[in-house]
Amino acid sequence: MKVVSTSKSHGGIQGVYSHASEVCACDMTFAVFMPPQAKDGRLPVLWYLSGLTCTHANVMEKGEYRRMASELGLIIVCPDTSPRGADVPDEKDNWQFGCGAGFYLDATQEPYAENYRMYSYIAEELPALVGANFPVDMSRQAIFGHSMGGHGALTIALKNPERYRSCSAFAPIVQPSTAGWSRPAFEKYLGADEKSWRAYDATLLIEDGKRYPEFLVDQGAADGFLQDGLRPWLLDEACKKAGIDLTLRVQEGYDHSYNFISTFMDDHLKWHARRLG
Repeated sequence: MKVVSTSKSHGGIQGVYSHASEVCACDMTFAVFMPPQAKDGRLPVLWYLSGLTCTHANVMEKGEYRRMASELGLIIVCPDTSPRGADVPDEKDNWQFGCGAGFYLDATQEPYAENYRMYSYIAEELPALVGANFPVDMSRQAIFGHSMGGHGALTIALKNPERYRSCSAFAPIVQPSTAGWSRPAFEKYLGADEKSWRAYDATLLIEDGKRYPEFLVDQGAADGFLQDGLRPWLLDEACKKAGIDLTLRVQEGYDHSYNFISTFMDDHLKWHARRLG
């Protein structure tokens, strides 16, 4: 692991790091914020997954999480959204696919299967690296994210309910297998057999029997992607059928941007902190 940069903030340290990923077969970059309490012992860790076109830097620069994370004693880890590099296959003119659009799944189709393994990276490789190099209490983990990252957080929590004590999302893509801006990516990454897509679709995972105790979701009512891409009512329907406790808050006047996310970031951090102990 290499240190790219460190900077003091709210008494803690905001760092950016890189490493050679075996899972993604390329160098990967991620950010970690360590609050001041980290010098005294291990702390709970909260994973934030970003959305389409983002890197680790978007939430680090715009999410406004450090003040509250320092107050609550939370370590925040912000991974990248996809593999990157000259040898990584990409569609440079397509913001909904390729670099910046890994969709937190493990691709099975060539030429993407070698690099686009973001599910395994987020669920296995990066936690092992973070656990070995930072003062995190791996028995107290939580996960949240935005848009594509909200989709990632929901699906990863549903598939690993024993690992994450809490899960929340900002404007998640709740049914990517049918959403206009994710369906084409699923076909390229996973192939034409839509049965394989179910493993990376929150509503279908619930339909297929996966369970999680509760979710918190915030959605902006003025979000331009609400009708075609996000459709939180589908998650609401799935959770009601399954008996999963979903708190879905529709926030009037808010869009899909980090102005929306930063407004409700404190709420989410406090919500997770209560469950992390």
